[in-house]
Amino acid sequence: MRKPVFWLGPLVVVGIVMGLLGALYLGSMLNPIKHLSHFPIAVVDQDAGTDLPSAGGVQKVDLGGEITNGLLAQIDHRKVDLRRLDMSTAQAQLDSGKIYGAIVIPVDFSAQTVALGAAVLTDKPVDKPVVTVLTNPRAGSVSVQFVQTITDQALTQVSKNVSTTLTPLVQNQLAARPGSPPLSAAATYVLSDPITVHTVAHNPLPADTGLGLSAFYFALLLTLAGFTGSTIIHTLVDSQLGFVPAEFGPRYIFRDRVELTRTQTLLVKWVLVLLMAMVVSALYLWIGHLLGMPLPNVLLIWEYGVLVITAIGVSTVSVMAIFGSVGLLVNLLVFVVFGLPSSGGTIPLEATPGFYQWLAGFEPMHQVFVGTRALLYFGGRLDAGLAHAAIMAAIGLAIGAAIGLIATRYYDRKGHDRAVREQLTPTEP
Repeated sequence: MRKPVFWLGPLVVVGIVMGLLGALYLGSMLNPIKHLSHFPIAVVDQDAGTDLPSAGGVQKVDLGGEITNGLLAQIDHRKVDLRRLDMSTAQAQLDSGKIYGAIVIPVDFSAQTVALGAAVLTDKPVDKPVVTVLTNPRAGSVSVQFVQTITDQALTQVSKNVSTTLTPLVQNQLAARPGSPPLSAAATYVLSDPITVHTVAHNPLPADTGLGLSAFYFALLLTLAGFTGSTIIHTLVDSQLGFVPAEFGPRYIFRDRVELTRTQTLLVKWVLVLLMAMVVSALYLWIGHLLGMPLPNVLLIWEYGVLVITAIGVSTVSVMAIFGSVGLLVNLLVFVVFGLPSSGGTIPLEATPGFYQWLAGFEPMHQVFVGTRALLYFGGRLDAGLAHAAIMAAIGLAIGAAIGLIATRYYDRKGHDRAVREQLTPTEP
């Protein structure tokens, strides 16, 4: 205890881990607009155009095409991935979570805009042309706010551009009518902002989904079940087999050691992890049902939960079999410290720094989340992330099992059993 390392060691290790935790968690969400990159939104131009009488005959007007081209030209493509799609493709990508929203220009947009120009010259009621913005709350509640912010800015400029085109047309029509009064203040106001934007949620979420956060929390529960549950199993099994002492308050129990190799012990823990996964996955579904959480595809959700918990649990136990007590710290870093901020469950990955997007490519938490979201919000569609998540879980399970078996078999062959060795103190001659 007199050595400085005794006091400084724990403080340094905890300081490093907690500092890393704070930097990663806060760094992922403090300024999402600044870090926005390739945020996927569709623009759907359904405008059929209209004919406008002119001095040279009839002029074809296609304001929808002009608006779409203008949006594609003015948008910052480093921040927004604006995709020009037809309506059926846009709906399919909304339904699979591949885009966060869509700007829809209706089939009669040009006709309505020209009619607006004619209506302001009369006393008839004026209906502005409408552009619809579809949000995708099932892809993430925060993403809805990003879609609204991006489209508000873009369509405000679009409305100004349409005003620049429409106002001279109306003024020319007035000039062609001798004795016509000048544009009224009301008409000028309407022409200054001629487009109405309607924001509509595409396939809104049902009640009791936590405003779109239930998928994230359910994924977090599955991850913690695999990580925490297997850690508990690891500790209890080692205690029951006599490899480590069990301490209950003032009682300190060291059971007789069972003669099992490291590989055999690992296999015992894996069996318990699988049984635990089956029970806990069912337990989560039962609790969710009691709380009124919508649970479509119950059997598939249970099977997915078993796969995910088992994959994480097997990997967790294998890491601790390889590194011993240090393995707990390794697992904490992989599944919690790096995993949660790169999951994409709260802030869309497209609104996080590139480092987190790189982490999401292999971090377990993101894979668990996209699969859970596909099951809870997108009807269990494979192309909504379920197939990818299941494949990644299977790969993780295979890797975790392989490294565990290779390491423990190597330790066994080298004679590194888990027997307690007494430290010999040399006697003085």
